[in-house]
Amino acid sequence: MVAAVGVFTLMDTIAKYLTRWYPVPGIVWARYAFNLVILLAWLAWCGDLRRVRTSRPGIQLARGLLLACATLIYFTSLTVLPLADAAAIAFVLPLFVAALAVPMLKERLDASRLAAIAVGLAGALLVVRPGSSVFTAYALLPLAMALCNALYQILTRKVAGLEHPLTSLIWGAIVGAALLSAALPFAWKTPDHAAHWALLGVIGILASVGHYLLIRAYDYASATLLAPYTYSGLIWAMALGLVVFGNFPDGWALTGMGIIVASGLFLVSRQRLTVHRG
Repeated sequence: MVAAVGVFTLMDTIAKYLTRWYPVPGIVWARYAFNLVILLAWLAWCGDLRRVRTSRPGIQLARGLLLACATLIYFTSLTVLPLADAAAIAFVLPLFVAALAVPMLKERLDASRLAAIAVGLAGALLVVRPGSSVFTAYALLPLAMALCNALYQILTRKVAGLEHPLTSLIWGAIVGAALLSAALPFAWKTPDHAAHWALLGVIGILASVGHYLLIRAYDYASATLLAPYTYSGLIWAMALGLVVFGNFPDGWALTGMGIIVASGLFLVSRQRLTVHRG
C-alpha cells in the first residue's frame, strides 16, 4: 500500500511538472490511454480478455466517469497548488466516504464519526485558509476531487463481489480514455521534446503499476487495516514537492494536515471496532 501510494504521488508529480507546457486534458488523456493499452496487453498476454465483459455496465460507466472527472479536477488543481497542499486537502476523501455511505449504502453514522468528519473538514480549511492570500478557487478543486472519488469508491463497493476487480479496473481505463479522447481535439498540444513524450507514457505506466500494487495489497489485508498506510502519501508529497518544485508546507498547512490525518485515523479505528464487534 505504501508503494502504491508512492507510485500515484510520483504520477501526480510528473503531471504537475508537465502542466507547465501542456493542457491538463491532454495529460489526463495520456494517463488513461497508455493505462488502457497496458492493461489490455497484459490481459491478452494472460489470456484473460474476458474480464472486459461486465454484468453491471451502468455502474461501471458511472464509476469511470467519476474517476476521470476526479483525475481531471485534481490535475487542474496541481497547476497552481503545491503538491503537498493538494494531497492534504484531497485526504478528506475518507470523511466524504463515511458521510456518503449513510444514504447510499445504508450505513450508520454515530455522533463520534460525525464529529470526526467536521474536525477533518476544519483541518482542510486550515490548509486552504479562506480569506487569506494563499486561498484561491483552485484550493477547492481537491475537495471536489475527493467528492468525486468518494462517489467512485461507494459505487466500487456496490459491485464488489459481483464483478472481478480486473473488470472494474479495465472499465475505469476504458471510460477515462474514451471521455478524454472526445475532448482531445480541443485540448491537445503535441509534445515538443522526446522526454515529454516519455513522461506522458510514464504516467500511464505508473497508473497501471499503482493500481496493480493496490490490488495486491487488498489480496493480503483488509481495507480497514490498510487505510492508515494511505496517509504515507503526505510524506511522499512533501518530499517530492520539496525536491522537484522547492515547495514545503508552512506551519498552518502542517497543522491542518495533522488534523485531517487524525480525523481519518479515528474513522478507521471506529470502523475496525464496528467490524470486530460484528
